[in-house]
Amino acid sequence: MLTDTHCHLYLEQFAGDIDDVIRRATEAGVKKMLVPGMDLETSRQAVQLAETYPGIFAAVGYHPTDMQKFSAEDFDKICRLAEHPKVAAIGEIGLDYYWVKENEKQMQQRKNLLPHFELANTVNKPIILHLREENDAEAGDATNDLFDILEPWHEKLSALKSHPGVFHSFNGNLESAKRAMNMNFFIGITGPVTYKKNDSQRDLVRQLPLDRILLETDSPFQTPVPFRGKRNEPANAALVADKIAEVHQMTRETIAETTTKNADRLFRWESHT
Repeated sequence: MLTDTHCHLYLEQFAGDIDDVIRRATEAGVKKMLVPGMDLETSRQAVQLAETYPGIFAAVGYHPTDMQKFSAEDFDKICRLAEHPKVAAIGEIGLDYYWVKENEKQMQQRKNLLPHFELANTVNKPIILHLREENDAEAGDATNDLFDILEPWHEKLSALKSHPGVFHSFNGNLESAKRAMNMNFFIGITGPVTYKKNDSQRDLVRQLPLDRILLETDSPFQTPVPFRGKRNEPANAALVADKIAEVHQMTRETIAETTTKNADRLFRWESHT
């Protein structure tokens, strides 16, 4: 049994065949899918999907590149959504200095992270973190700024301290991964681990303990080989699992079982049904 812990199934790429997409995922062994919002409207859509399909759960919040939509009034609505029984996390939230270059807008990202962190603590649900550097550097200002906010927050946690969240589609270095894992964060692995020239990602995955890895597709983005260039969908979580299994010299079944248990431990699905 597989779990796709990150897929944006409300996007227009799925408008014509969402039932078929979910059927193919189920047939591929993907029994649970987590759909993170990126603003108020998509957070609502994620919750609607979770209400419609038994195997789907939602996360709510503002993506760092959508902070121009953030307002106190709308965030209050996000807070109410966060109490929904099928909302399993707060996210996708974080810092993105690749698409957002202006200092003022980067400052807004950092400022608006704090209420999301407070919300996670209030509703006792983990966070889904997006982190992207300017020029896709391995570690730089965005990484340093995120940890500067994250570490003091984690230090004060109680119930969430053992399972605070996941670094989504992690593409940083081992030092940053260890820094995250020292706070009990999980590391999300997506389709790029299958790309022919991405040896650095596979080297990182080889050094990660299996009990800290989550499978993600980030559908419809980051499609794994051999479907790179086409729309991604949750069924392709199996291809990510296969590559992790190859890197760790284990069976897909072992990777599927371990990563599914990791997702169960982090998101505590049984408390949302």
